[in-house]
Amino acid sequence: MSNKGLNILFIGDIIGKPGLDLTETIIKSYFQKYQIDFCIANGENIADGKGITEENASKLYKLGVNVITGGNHLWDRWETRKLLSENKNILRPLNYPRENAGNGYVISDLGEKGKIGVLNLQGRVYMQPIDDPFKTADWAITKIHEHTKVVIIDMHAEATAEKIALGWYLDGRVSAVIGTHTHIPTADGRILPRGTAFISDVGMTGPYDSVIGLKKEIAVKRFLHGVPYKYEIASHDVRFCGAFIQVDKETGKATKFESFTFPAFG
Repeated sequence: MSNKGLNILFIGDIIGKPGLDLTETIIKSYFQKYQIDFCIANGENIADGKGITEENASKLYKLGVNVITGGNHLWDRWETRKLLSENKNILRPLNYPRENAGNGYVISDLGEKGKIGVLNLQGRVYMQPIDDPFKTADWAITKIHEHTKVVIIDMHAEATAEKIALGWYLDGRVSAVIGTHTHIPTADGRILPRGTAFISDVGMTGPYDSVIGLKKEIAVKRFLHGVPYKYEIASHDVRFCGAFIQVDKETGKATKFESFTFPAFG
């Protein structure tokens, strides 16, 4: 690896114990394959599908994860709020009202390898009517650029169009915009013309014999009957989804990008 490059691993939404167990089993091989310097994982669904616990976070840190990003399901578990207020490396989307616990971005110092900014945003289309993620990004990027040009964004959003629009809006100003939340890996991963890596959704690390992580028979009942049923995580066909981004630490531009699913579909 060039001394100008930073190798970053992003792990898609980890779904409960099945996703965490597979991450624990396989993450070391990805660290070795890509010579990883820094690792980000979306952990909003890691505690039985809703939120994150201190135990979950500790396990991820021990596995080499540096920053844990979140989304709307962080708020489904009350104790997650305490964790957000105490741990700067567990992020919630910055564009929630500021009265909520937690941080929306963090700047990590890797010593001689430089600094990395990680920013968590959430979309508004078909989701909570929170603050504008585009304008919030403008403000946060200005702050992060005072310390580093390397900026990785987790854009947690429902609408593909909103994620793509943010990617184009920020092209050349951030290193990567990685989409999460919809749990299905998309085939549009690429580096945009001005140097920002982008993918609409990196996919979930969890059970694919399911409906986006939920036991399929429960999901079918929800659609048939139009009423809620207890959330239960599926357990079969567990896959590891994520992305590798290599970034020039001086310019902040992505030089390599690769998304992956293991085992692969097909």
